[in-house]
Amino acid sequence: MGSAATVAVVLGTRPEIVKLAGVVRGLGDRGRVVYTGQHYDEALADGVFRGLRLAPPHTRLSGIGGAARGRQVGDMISALSDLFAADPPAAVVVQGDTNTTSAGAQAAHYHGVPVVHVEAGLRSRDRAMPEEINRQVVGVLADAHCAPTAGAAANLRAEGVPDHRIHLTGNTVVEAVADSVPGPRQAAALLRRYGLHADGYVLATLHRPENTDDPRRLRVILAELAGLDLPVVFPAHPRTRGCAARHGLSAELARLHVVDPVDHAAFLGLALHARLLVSDSGGVQEECTVLKKPLIVVRNSTERPEAVEAGFATLLRPGPEIGRLARALIADTALPARLAARPSPFGDGRAGERIVALTLALADRKARTAGQLPGVARIPGGVRIPVAAEVPAVPGAAHPPQAGTGPRPGRRAFALPAPSIAGVLVAGARRAPFAVPSPPTTPHLTGGTLCTVHP
Repeated sequence: MGSAATVAVVLGTRPEIVKLAGVVRGLGDRGRVVYTGQHYDEALADGVFRGLRLAPPHTRLSGIGGAARGRQVGDMISALSDLFAADPPAAVVVQGDTNTTSAGAQAAHYHGVPVVHVEAGLRSRDRAMPEEINRQVVGVLADAHCAPTAGAAANLRAEGVPDHRIHLTGNTVVEAVADSVPGPRQAAALLRRYGLHADGYVLATLHRPENTDDPRRLRVILAELAGLDLPVVFPAHPRTRGCAARHGLSAELARLHVVDPVDHAAFLGLALHARLLVSDSGGVQEECTVLKKPLIVVRNSTERPEAVEAGFATLLRPGPEIGRLARALIADTALPARLAARPSPFGDGRAGERIVALTLALADRKARTAGQLPGVARIPGGVRIPVAAEVPAVPGAAHPPQAGTGPRPGRRAFALPAPSIAGVLVAGARRAPFAVPSPPTTPHLTGGTLCTVHP
């Protein structure tokens, strides 16, 4: 990895690249990106590195993408174990709940390398979801759990994770959106490219096996979307296209405005100017709270109850209710003002800084046999920041809402953002600019206290 105190950032999918981009930049020369190739499509991976202004990965695994889950995880553990044995890092960072996340944490743990889990503590309580199993596996192995919300921290505590391993950092999605959302000129060009008008279309995505692998569910979802009065823009995941063809649903898919996968910035631009979002994506559940957009989540359960509880998202199973709710939300003229005033529950846009500081402190402690780090961590560039650490007790664990729950029109839920975004409302704060202030001010994260890193 280059030196005894380097940090391996193991990632393999587009959401991981997007959410860890700020962490990779913050680690600077201390970071080494290991790309597993779980997403093997150029449009879903390599293009994201370029779009986020990241250098190519230091290490790429081969033969991973497209394999069955068990073989994929096993092959990744084997390859990563060989890598860590030959050149052990001082710490490994993984993010979220993918097969790459699970494999990276396991390989690191088996070699005695500390594991930092970004976006720790999310739970759906739905063991039919492969992601839930990955989350729970990493929850057992991680040395530092970077919880995005107080509810996530409570989940970890309820599972017996010691308080000193839980760090309430916020979610890196807030700064990822801030860094990538197009400005007015770029957004206008984007709409022209797709022949769209602001506030005049629905943006939808589907890729989860519970929806795409079931012909009946996929047929119902596509039919409900096609029945809306507004055009439905559908960036088609390669897997979704394949499932539609295999199920004989290509004609139903063609009733939508199907486009090729778009990069993160383009997706945010389309989402920002859509009237409504419909998706089964976990990341979109977070992004909608920053963009101030209403979202229908088409799933059986969610590991992100905060988006529902904050009034941005409604969780529904496939059925006629999708169309009924979508039409009601589209017709709700008071929607923009309500959502624009609601803060995102996912933090203040500085999660990446805290994660970098925690990770470097952990790596330095691993690499050194004597001495003690200062109480306040340093990140590349000399910025000193407060770091969220031990989280005070939160009564009980968060219980994810089940399908059919969520605010309805006319309640204190939905609203659209101002025409242009110059900042983001966050829980407990008035308005934080997208740029990180220097010198930094102490942010506020609901449900936790900020303190220093004590190695």
